[in-house]
Amino acid sequence: MRVAESSAGVGIRIEGLSKRYGEGDAAVDALKDANLQVAPGEVVGLIGPSGSGKTTLLKCLGAVIEPTRGRMIVGGVVIYDDGWRISDLRALRRDRIGFIFQAPYLIPFLDVTDNVALMPMLAGRPNREARARALELLQALDVAHRARAETSELSGGEQQRVSIARALANRPPVILADEPTAPLDSERALAVMRILNRMASEYQTAIIVVTHDEKIIPTFKRIYHIRDGRTTEEAGEGRALD
Repeated sequence: MRVAESSAGVGIRIEGLSKRYGEGDAAVDALKDANLQVAPGEVVGLIGPSGSGKTTLLKCLGAVIEPTRGRMIVGGVVIYDDGWRISDLRALRRDRIGFIFQAPYLIPFLDVTDNVALMPMLAGRPNREARARALELLQALDVAHRARAETSELSGGEQQRVSIARALANRPPVILADEPTAPLDSERALAVMRILNRMASEYQTAIIVVTHDEKIIPTFKRIYHIRDGRTTEEAGEGRALD
C-alpha cells in the first residue's frame, strides 16, 4: 500500500472521480469525472435528484466504497489516486472524517456525554480527556444542560446537535453531512446550518451538506449540482443566518 501524500491547505478535493457498478452491458456509471472542492472553514451544498450520484460521491469521500478512478484529497491528505493511498481506511474514517446523517443514530443505552465521548475513546483518548472534549462541544452547541440525559429524553433538534458534537469529537478536518435538516422544521433547520457554519469557521473544518431541503439551500455561498454523475458548480445566495 502506498504512503499517503500531503496536500496542505486543502479541505476536500475530488478530481475526475468516477465510479462504475457492474460490467459489460449491465454497467452503470454512478459518477463520471466529477470534480469538487471545499476549503477549510467552508460549508458547501451538494444537490441533485434521486439517483444523480450524491450518495455514491459521499460514500467514496467517506472511504466506504472504492472509486473506479480519479483522485481524492481529504483534510490535506491524498487518500485516493487511481487506488487507495492509505493503509487503514477505518482509522481514516474515525480520525479525519465526521459523519452527520438525517437520523442522529445515537446509542440509546448511553447518555448524551458518553455518546459524544465514545469517538475519542475509540481513538485511544483517556476517558477523562474524551469526556472533557464531549462536554466542551455540548457547551458550544448549547446542549450541555442535557449532558446526563438519556437520548430518548431529547427533542429532535437536541438529538441533531448531539450528533454534530459527536461528528466533531475527534477534531476531523472534514465533515460529510447527509440530509442533516430533513426531519426538522424551518427554525431548527436554520439553527443547524448556523451551527455548521460556526463550527466550520471555528475549527477550520471543510463541510459538505447533501440536501433536498429548500429551506437551507439559500444559505450556501457555493453549491455543486450533480446530475447523471457529473458535477457543476454555481454561486449560491449565501443568505445571512444571523
